[in-house]
Amino acid sequence: MNDVPKQLFIGGSWRDAADAATFPVDDPATGLVIARVADAGPKDARLAEEAAVAAQPDWGRTAPRERSEILRRAYEIMLSRVDELALLMTSEMGKPLAQARGEVAYAAEFFRWFAEEAVRIDGGYGVLPDGRTRMVLMRRPVGPCLLVTPWNFPLAMGTRKIGPAIAAGCTMVMKPAPQTPLSALALAGILREAGLPDGVLNVVTTSRAGEVVEPLLRGGRIRKLSFTGSTEVGRLLLAQCADAVLRTSMELGGNAPFIVFEDADPAAAVDGAMTAKLRNMGEACTAANRFFVHRSLAGEFGRRLADRMGALVVGPGTAEGVDIGPLIDGAGRAKVEDLVADAVGRGARVLTGGITPDGPGHFYPPTVLTEVHPASRLMQTEIFGPVAAVLVFDDEDEVVRRADDTPWGLVGYVYTEGLDRALRVGERLDVGMVGVNTGLVSNPAAPFGGIKQSGLGREGGRVGIEEFLEYKYLAVPVR
Repeated sequence: MNDVPKQLFIGGSWRDAADAATFPVDDPATGLVIARVADAGPKDARLAEEAAVAAQPDWGRTAPRERSEILRRAYEIMLSRVDELALLMTSEMGKPLAQARGEVAYAAEFFRWFAEEAVRIDGGYGVLPDGRTRMVLMRRPVGPCLLVTPWNFPLAMGTRKIGPAIAAGCTMVMKPAPQTPLSALALAGILREAGLPDGVLNVVTTSRAGEVVEPLLRGGRIRKLSFTGSTEVGRLLLAQCADAVLRTSMELGGNAPFIVFEDADPAAAVDGAMTAKLRNMGEACTAANRFFVHRSLAGEFGRRLADRMGALVVGPGTAEGVDIGPLIDGAGRAKVEDLVADAVGRGARVLTGGITPDGPGHFYPPTVLTEVHPASRLMQTEIFGPVAAVLVFDDEDEVVRRADDTPWGLVGYVYTEGLDRALRVGERLDVGMVGVNTGLVSNPAAPFGGIKQSGLGREGGRVGIEEFLEYKYLAVPVR
């Protein structure tokens, strides 16, 4: 941690904020300050923007193979530092080291994937209907981009945006979440070491997001925003993007249904539920929020899930044997407490958990609720914590209707032994992704994203680079 620079990264140089301001980074397991980093203001944002704009022409003309090799080297550097990067991540956001190591490997894969996509950008050639004109179709980078990343997967959400931007030939200003600036600064150092030219990636850490982001969006020189975060903030940023008509890609909130049909394997469904609910302590947009279980399996499923979740070890992510780390901060834990209290007040039964432990840190125990009233707030809220609400259903049409009764549409999970039902329900769910008999859908090779108020565009997969490219068409008359 001491080796990671705590300054802004602008134009290839580490520098203090213009007003010398800093802000603290806390360990959510203890509440103690582990570092202070530069706190960028509007002047720093302009400098980062100027660096990205100045670097764009040369970077956009860089050979695809050169961009590919930079990403490949960054991938190899990340894999050589898995333990170091995992400890850094755990220290600033709390997830257990085993999960943090998994995220480092997952994050690195985005660099490898887009290293391969960088050399596959193509265009087209055709004859227009008049028979006399040829059409030459080419791809070009969108231009300077603003990347706003969240705290829950600080490395993976960084590489998932940086990777395709580099591959496409775009320069960037990156604003990481204030809770997890160290992981973003470590990424900047890795890419510099991998040979990324000065000004291509600029990182501005700040506790003053509004003062930094809004001028960049309204200024007219940034040409794209890629944002991962809450739907509420996403709406605000979309409005700010309208002035300059910016390209946007948005990965926003979720309220994932997890559906267990009567023909499902109960043990496999509980295994999947543990993954879908408890990855990153439930602080994930893909986390299963609402567990719809067929009446014939509901009792068994609830008991099995409560036994599994109740046996998990809660503690600091750096401690050996810990399964569940702290939530990110006091506000995050208070939200989970309020949602559980509201559900219990409406008649929900607590099978395990539900009681906030004493002592330092923002810990909350894995919690299973049954007999949850449909009007409970956690039914229409992204919980972002280790709480599973189990509800009963009787038939397919009913559960699809209830699953889709939400403004969000990121991901859903379906457990059934019937292939026809899996396909039928998977097609009917109003979501961008469906896990069939699996609790994990995230993969660098797959297009990640949602519909409705869960976002715009896709990240990852072959389409991920499309978000950073534009079409350009040349008309060439032939005599």
